[in-house]
Amino acid sequence: MKPLQLLPALILAPLAAVAQPSPEAISSAQYDGGPLPDGQSAIAVVVQVLLDRAGTSPGVIDGYRGPMSESALRAFETREGLAVDGVMDAEVWQALGGEGRDPVLQSYTITEEDASGLSDPLPEDYAQLAQLDRLGYTSVAEKLAEDFHMDEGFLRDLNPGAGFAPGETISVAVPGADLTAEVTRIEVRKDVARVAAFDGAGRMMANYPATVGSDDLPSPSGSHEVVAVAIDPTYTYDPEKNFQQGDNDEMLVLPPGPNGPVGVVWIDLSKPTYGIHGTPDPDSLFQSQSHGCVRLTNWDARELAGMVGQGVTVAFTGDGG
Repeated sequence: MKPLQLLPALILAPLAAVAQPSPEAISSAQYDGGPLPDGQSAIAVVVQVLLDRAGTSPGVIDGYRGPMSESALRAFETREGLAVDGVMDAEVWQALGGEGRDPVLQSYTITEEDASGLSDPLPEDYAQLAQLDRLGYTSVAEKLAEDFHMDEGFLRDLNPGAGFAPGETISVAVPGADLTAEVTRIEVRKDVARVAAFDGAGRMMANYPATVGSDDLPSPSGSHEVVAVAIDPTYTYDPEKNFQQGDNDEMLVLPPGPNGPVGVVWIDLSKPTYGIHGTPDPDSLFQSQSHGCVRLTNWDARELAGMVGQGVTVAFTGDGG
């Protein structure tokens, strides 16, 4: 009978190890030294929000100590002149203003506008997408997750039982406001999968995680320039110039929207067919490859687009693909 008596403990132990941090735990979390815990934790949520506010994007706020958060810590350490190892420590906590921070979560009441203009579930085939008017968000939760720089699954877990309907009040992150600097140089750092933006004095104003090219379609090398910036762009699929999607062998124009292939922004580069753009899948930045371009979260791409103009230098550095 002993194996039967041990079974409940074996089942419960993994569940306890991955328990979702509650809003209360996140709001009261304090850093007590050492690296961020493995897996998901309340203190990791705090650190991700503080990095976002510091102009060093962790990508999606999800409470996990993952590659995007570690790369953000490295970028922040570099900018602040700290030892660069991507590991949380007391110096980083102090530089982030962790002790005297403003609240990292807030209550938000869902509006009718949040629930308007949603799209039905979207097909993957480009020919079918090209027949639609817009590639919008497919749920209120997806829209709000992007508004507050959060992973959609984390937003749902943070609000168990929520229906995400107008009038309902939920807990969301309090990320940083969009930066308003004038960027004169962008560095696409292929070796670390990050994009850094600098002002005329050479100060790093923002730093974002990115998917940069692929083995089949690597990103460019050398320096190029921003040619134009398009907000809420359409997307032209040309299999002769880009890549093959499914069985589609003819040019297609896909409508605009956050769930389009390039998201809500296209920053066109002087290198033909290449650009910096958003993505419909922000949580996949460090897990997938792009078709040669530079892919950011929609919110990071939108922020960067507001700081650049025609003629800004875009330098591709590092040995990454």
